[in-house]
Amino acid sequence: MTISAANIQTIAFDADDTLWRNEDIFIHAQDEFINLLLPYHDENYVRSHLAEVQIENLQHFGYGIKGFTLSMIETAIELTEGRITGSEIHEIMQLAKCMLSSPVELLPNVAKVLSALQGEYRLLVITKGDLLDQESKLARSGIADQFDTIEIVSNKTADAYQQILQRHAIFVENFLMVGNSLKSDILPVLDIGAQALHIPYHSTWEHEQVTDYTLLRYPQLASLRDIEQLLDWLQQPSFDNHKAIL
Repeated sequence: MTISAANIQTIAFDADDTLWRNEDIFIHAQDEFINLLLPYHDENYVRSHLAEVQIENLQHFGYGIKGFTLSMIETAIELTEGRITGSEIHEIMQLAKCMLSSPVELLPNVAKVLSALQGEYRLLVITKGDLLDQESKLARSGIADQFDTIEIVSNKTADAYQQILQRHAIFVENFLMVGNSLKSDILPVLDIGAQALHIPYHSTWEHEQVTDYTLLRYPQLASLRDIEQLLDWLQQPSFDNHKAIL
């Protein structure tokens, strides 16, 4: 399907691992947690069990550091058969606090991209996760005032995107979503008939990975370092949603 790039009036950005680093923080905390439980079980078993608990707990706690922390505590209790000590639980809580206080590190060229787009397009952030944590990161990022609207949702589904567009009177043909997750930022947006630009991050949480999209093609950039290519692409008379630009 070919749509005129001139139709794009609103560009929404994912936040975690699109605007700033996030998955690296989780990976570091997970490694520290696994080291804590090595006296009880081997690394692979701890890692796989934590992943299972995280997925199961999404329906209860949602996405974000707080839910991840509760999953670590539950995993520790289960894998130690209740032998985990108060001191070790305290270590897990300290891991969580370190995650929450980690500096917000913008990815290369993010500020430059937003400055170039501001005024030319309506800019949104659409991110999922814990409300307080995401609000804090946006406030500390230094770029919050460059967006016209910020949406923090519990999950990114086609229905969630549809509701956001309806709430802000945005037509699907005028909307472009930019993000690193095929599952959250690309596929549900394509499902509602809007446009999506994929910018992969070097590491993706297993739960966000998808394998059933092999016949689907979509525009893609290697990174936001390619700002000139992004802007050139947006200014083309037309673009093919099924043709990668890199």
